[in-house]
Amino acid sequence: MTPEFVTVKVQRGAEGENLRMEEFDVPYRDGMSVLDALMWIRTHVDSSLAIRYSCINANACKECMMRIEGRTQYACTARLETGGATIEPLHNKRLIRDLVTDIVPPKETLGNLLG
Repeated sequence: MTPEFVTVKVQRGAEGENLRMEEFDVPYRDGMSVLDALMWIRTHVDSSLAIRYSCINANACKECMMRIEGRTQYACTARLETGGATIEPLHNKRLIRDLVTDIVPPKETLGNLLG
């Protein structure tokens, strides 16, 4: 039987803060992506949830990469399971806030480009 709601645990906080996990009950439907769940949370529960995605801009894809159930995945293609999900930012990138990490390669900063 398909559950009506699933629990999504999301790491919250910014670099230098005490990071915490927050739980959200999200309406579940078969085939929904983790990004669908995160967008539902932002729209209906907490508009301060920081996430990055650019699905409508084909040239900027790959921005929704994060840790889902301990594996690095794209939130737009990872399917939400009936058991819910634990979502964290990438561990190998500098944390900005919540699920947003610095995606610019270290040698490609604006200062280096302007020389």
